[in-house]
Amino acid sequence: MKNKLPTETPVYLFLGFLESGKTKFIQETMEDPRFSSGEKTLLLVMEEGVEEYETIRFADAENAQLVVIEDKEQMTEEYLTQLQMQYEADRIVVEYNGMWLLEDFFNAMPEGWMINQIMTFFDANTFTQYNMNMRQLVFDKIQNTQLVVFNRFDDSMDKMALHKIVRGITRQADIVYERVDGRADFDDIEDPLPFDVNAPIIEIEDRDYAFFYRDLTEKLEEYVGKTVRFKGLVARDNRLAPEDIVIGRHVMTCCADDIQYCGLACVLPEVMDLNTRDWISVTGKIAFQKHRIYKGKGPVLIAERVVICEEPEEQLVTFY
Repeated sequence: MKNKLPTETPVYLFLGFLESGKTKFIQETMEDPRFSSGEKTLLLVMEEGVEEYETIRFADAENAQLVVIEDKEQMTEEYLTQLQMQYEADRIVVEYNGMWLLEDFFNAMPEGWMINQIMTFFDANTFTQYNMNMRQLVFDKIQNTQLVVFNRFDDSMDKMALHKIVRGITRQADIVYERVDGRADFDDIEDPLPFDVNAPIIEIEDRDYAFFYRDLTEKLEEYVGKTVRFKGLVARDNRLAPEDIVIGRHVMTCCADDIQYCGLACVLPEVMDLNTRDWISVTGKIAFQKHRIYKGKGPVLIAERVVICEEPEEQLVTFY
């Protein structure tokens, strides 16, 4: 038995609700010889559906161990560490429970576990209903994923409706529509931003701030050196320099219980008498540089013009 954990352990996360196709995909992956090159694999199953794993068919069955975790209280750093050491696992494959928030798993991950891939599966027949009734859980399963797979898709379904929900959460994930016969359509729908990123001054309307903030954080290199103008809510902190503020908006990421202030560091052209919760219209250039609020480098708005303004009619913005 290993005396200590590896420095880095790759983790493969498969997300989605019951009957979404996770088990089938993992089974096929574990049967594929290309996925096995002698590593010892620990398969953590946190949600048991109708389909059961046929471990005997795994390409490297001798080096694979399946463990079921039915109770979320079991999912602790100590227990996961114990399992890895007990089975001397070199990598971890996780079929995650669709009703558990992903943050619970991230908080329980032992030191050295590194997320290598996240894939999310949905049944195309029930996805919009899940999104309507359990939007927070849908958001949770999509926001960090690299690939969204809609299983059991057919031509009678509205591909655009599914696409828009995913793109309302992330622009980074690839989307695949898989049919019952195994054929797959890769999503190629273009998503023009609601503002012109190539304009001399990128004008951000009130309703579009959430899209701007997300795109800025996902594609910062495309904004560095460009000038933007938007209306935002000031936040001040005595630990910052007199000419420094944070400027942003309150964004509802998925539901009323999940509202957060999404802001970025802003350097004013001069010291101004601004208070937290003041509304300003700011024009400035995006830079990537060190700032105290980031404890390192991050997007910083170098303001060129600041005007105190009235609060907008809709103070809360959303991705939907």
